[in-house]
Amino acid sequence: MLAAARQVDVRNRILATLPHREFRRLLGHLESVHLAKGELCIAGDTVRHAYFPVNGLLSLRSTTEAGSTAEVAMVGNEGIVGLPMINKKGTIPYDVCVQTATDAYKIKIEIFQEEFDRGERLQKLALAYTGLLIAQISQLCICHRFHTLEQALARWLLVAQDRVNSHTLNLTQENISNSIGVSRTGVTMAACSLQRAGLIRYSRGKIEILDQARLETKSCECYRKIRDEVAQFPRD
Repeated sequence: MLAAARQVDVRNRILATLPHREFRRLLGHLESVHLAKGELCIAGDTVRHAYFPVNGLLSLRSTTEAGSTAEVAMVGNEGIVGLPMINKKGTIPYDVCVQTATDAYKIKIEIFQEEFDRGERLQKLALAYTGLLIAQISQLCICHRFHTLEQALARWLLVAQDRVNSHTLNLTQENISNSIGVSRTGVTMAACSLQRAGLIRYSRGKIEILDQARLETKSCECYRKIRDEVAQFPRD
């Protein structure tokens, strides 16, 4: 059970921004959980819970009929997983994969919906976060279409680092290739190029960012745009 003190201790930025009155209404319904690496849900699943991550990184991915995947957005402690309930559809339109394990707060979707329908601060934050997701999705459409693999990998590593707040990322080639939408061989080639330039240290299952400033120069503008949007959320 969560402590009944101030929500500033919660560490999810949406929950931490709620007025005390709204937070108290949710408090008894929030369950602390640990999300291990792997799939949390797949496209078409019925939304039964909303999740508020407090650290770590979750990836929202779309999959073709042939089984190819590409990431459409990332979620960290700024966000929520389970927003399709807003349009009453009840099913999730993308796969949700836990890239790096995270603690989170889970709430039954019916309780979340009830609080959302009050039209108070939680509703405003959830709608604003939906806008942030749309901005990410739009930017990644540009990135997947127009930018080089090396630029996309640099962008992805920088966004991931921001979310987990660590220069060391424990991620496999498969994790990254499924997110960027390219083969594992392509990821290896791009990672080796960044390693030769002294920007990262790459070994099986682990990437260490050695020079963030220079890695930013290798990235496309998508990193800066996504970073700035996330940094400004939530706006008052």
